[in-house]
Amino acid sequence: MAPLDIPAAKAAHPVATLRERFRGGKAALIGHFRDSRPTITSVATLLRALARHVDATLVELWQSSGMPAGAALLAVGGYGRGELFPHSDVDVLVLLPPSMVHTADDPATHATLSAFITACWDIGLEIGSSVRTIEDCIAEARKDVTVQTALLESRFLCGSRRLFNAFRHANTEAMDARAFLRAKTLEMRQRHVKYEDTPYALEPNCKESPGGLRDLQVVMWVARAAGLGRTWSELANRGLITPFEVKQLQRHEGALKLIRARLHMVAGRREDRLVFDLQTAVADSFGYVSERGTRASEVLMHRYYWAAKAVTQLNQILMLNIEERVNGTEAVPMRPINARFLDRAGMLEVARDDLYTENPHAILETFLVYQQTPGIRGLSARTLRALYNARNVMDSRFRRDPVNRELFMDILRQHEGQTHAFRLMNQTSVLGRYLWVFRRIVGRMQHDLFHVYTVDQHILMVLRNVRRFFVPEHAHEYPFCSQLAAGWDKPWILYIAALFHDVAKGRGGDHSELGGIEVRRFCRDHGLEPDDAELAEFLVRHHLTMSHVAQKEDLSDPEVITAFARRMGDARHLTALYLLTVSDIRGTGPKVWNAWKGKLLEDLYRLTLRALGGGSPNADAEIEARKQEAQHILALHSALPGTEQPLWKTLDVSYFARHDATEIAWHARSLWRHIETKAPVVRARPSPVGEGLQVLVFSPDCPDLFARICGYFDSAGFSIQDAKIHTSRAGYALDTFQVVNPNAETQAATAYRDMISLVETQAAQALASTGPLPAPSRGRVSRRVKSFPIQPRVSLRPDEKGQRWVLSVSASDRSGLLYAIARVLGQHHINLQLAKVSTLGERVEDTFLVSGSAMQSPKMQLQVESELLDAIAMPT
Repeated sequence: MAPLDIPAAKAAHPVATLRERFRGGKAALIGHFRDSRPTITSVATLLRALARHVDATLVELWQSSGMPAGAALLAVGGYGRGELFPHSDVDVLVLLPPSMVHTADDPATHATLSAFITACWDIGLEIGSSVRTIEDCIAEARKDVTVQTALLESRFLCGSRRLFNAFRHANTEAMDARAFLRAKTLEMRQRHVKYEDTPYALEPNCKESPGGLRDLQVVMWVARAAGLGRTWSELANRGLITPFEVKQLQRHEGALKLIRARLHMVAGRREDRLVFDLQTAVADSFGYVSERGTRASEVLMHRYYWAAKAVTQLNQILMLNIEERVNGTEAVPMRPINARFLDRAGMLEVARDDLYTENPHAILETFLVYQQTPGIRGLSARTLRALYNARNVMDSRFRRDPVNRELFMDILRQHEGQTHAFRLMNQTSVLGRYLWVFRRIVGRMQHDLFHVYTVDQHILMVLRNVRRFFVPEHAHEYPFCSQLAAGWDKPWILYIAALFHDVAKGRGGDHSELGGIEVRRFCRDHGLEPDDAELAEFLVRHHLTMSHVAQKEDLSDPEVITAFARRMGDARHLTALYLLTVSDIRGTGPKVWNAWKGKLLEDLYRLTLRALGGGSPNADAEIEARKQEAQHILALHSALPGTEQPLWKTLDVSYFARHDATEIAWHARSLWRHIETKAPVVRARPSPVGEGLQVLVFSPDCPDLFARICGYFDSAGFSIQDAKIHTSRAGYALDTFQVVNPNAETQAATAYRDMISLVETQAAQALASTGPLPAPSRGRVSRRVKSFPIQPRVSLRPDEKGQRWVLSVSASDRSGLLYAIARVLGQHHINLQLAKVSTLGERVEDTFLVSGSAMQSPKMQLQVESELLDAIAMPT
């Protein structure tokens, strides 16, 4: 029988008194919880009390509604466990005897059931209901594992207990434990993928994310389905978990329940996501306070991550143990690997339970054997449990042991397997126990709006990225990096740098300098050669340097390249830093890396390598080479000899220094007929770096031209990645922009053609306008930006030659921001010569090279800075 169709009209059952009593009682329970100390005991009391309160209300309603004789009311789903969170749904099943199978055809019975369910809603119960016979339940359960799971947790409320007992017996008889285990395991994996496959998401769902409450519920469901127990203590009696693990489960389950209940209470609704908007309020409800540079919300999240990590480990142990019991694989033959480890059907198994306590060296050997043994795809439940119970063995003496230090270096130096080995080491808490400095950043959030992972997960992601450069199967991803890696003799130095580059985050001070101290100590303790140790320390101390220079400085300036080459010292340091920098930016989040940033880094690498190999860059020779290459490209496009000369005669050296040969040729080919045009000329092409468009703007120069260009791109939905600004001797602006459309779903050739045509037409029309610049819109900011606002900063300082000024702007990103900046510059007739536009997640770090009379007056400088701060301020 299908779930009952509830009429829209509400029944006229007198429920006002019951509604007042129910809502008052619920408010009193939540109020008492709000005012009490946030402990595991207090949340357990609340969840049981809320369930009992709902039980009593439903029973009273059932009895006063004249429900059919012989029927039963059952609590199912989460409510069936006898626990209820403040704003969770109340799932019930009205169970009908076989004699009432045709109830839908009986108007009187149908009306009674409808009135009961409507009364539940009137009272304030967020009820989910179904009306079925036992036969219906079994049939639905066979088709839908979600229904089967809900019925598994059924609990009798009122009505016919005989019918309920018959239902429970039929449900048990129909259960196929092996099929149920398989279905729930696949469902859990799918759910983990949906929630980023990590317990360390910055806005985790404390119920559904990996390490959340659902992972514990899955364990109990499959254990109950297999008849192995209904509580953690019963599982311990069956030998599935140890008494110590029972205590750990109860402790971490209680912590997650406490956080979820407080989250419901603060949100005032059913909300299981620890979103940024609510983290601080939930932390406040725990009494956490911000101190010593650590936010209250970070304290809360650190507590959540530790609980989620433990739940992830215990879930894995228990699911593997239950799978062995259900599938009867406990006695599967095992292949000895050595005296300490066996191969148990592809899982690494310890030879005895006390291996790690008796031989602590075997702890790190576990991961070395995992790397070295073909066919091993993971650790068995017995091994995971042994590691979990041996955490206290990994003390300071363990960390100082020369054998363990050599084993750790062996893991780093293996030909393959570092990514999976270190992830396993982190999941099992071995990495943080051995590298004590790493333990401090496990589960640590990063409040910088472009890292989407906790610090430990970011570090492991960077390690993975470095490792992939050395794996031939991944050479197609970043061919140039893979080419450089192929000639690198000691990959493990880069792995060490990846492990330590952010390990000092959250301490206060410069994490690069503090990390350099930590990696120097590690290298000394682990016996690295002086040259290798120096390189590892250099990489950690300078891991931000290359991205800073590439994205904020003028790479066409020989002095910039010379200064950077001097810092690198030699090609070995440069190459290592380049590989680490690419890996680091890629590891911050999927939206941070793009092809344009990749090109900037590669250009800086190649220019610096040339400087290291041949002394100071020869600007004249470089420009002449570019001109010759550009002329060759023009000839390949069938351009007449001399096509480039009308344009080139109006351009100075700085133009040729800032553009490569392909751009120079494209400009000449596009503009040779428009050298003295009075109307703006706009040309676009697919970007040579593979993303978005490259747009050329040629127009008589005017102070507000850049602002009008930015205004057009903003209104058209484009994001400017880079801008090369140049003014010819004839007074024409020749500007080149790299732009992307974040909302474009396709990059097909036809889509590019349509986009190019649209940009060329609309941009030219927008630039031809002579009216006043419109006021910038106060674009909406994202929810994340609201939760972690960036303090707007503006810096204006002279360049090294004192001829131009470097304007740096840092702010939270929003639509229209670049136009707002450009508008201020235009209003003060400030000439823009270079723009480095860098978006890091939801933070912008823009650098402009400017000049103009306004820069000569300290008073005007202050006014410009003040107006820029107003322009980039967060909308209120």
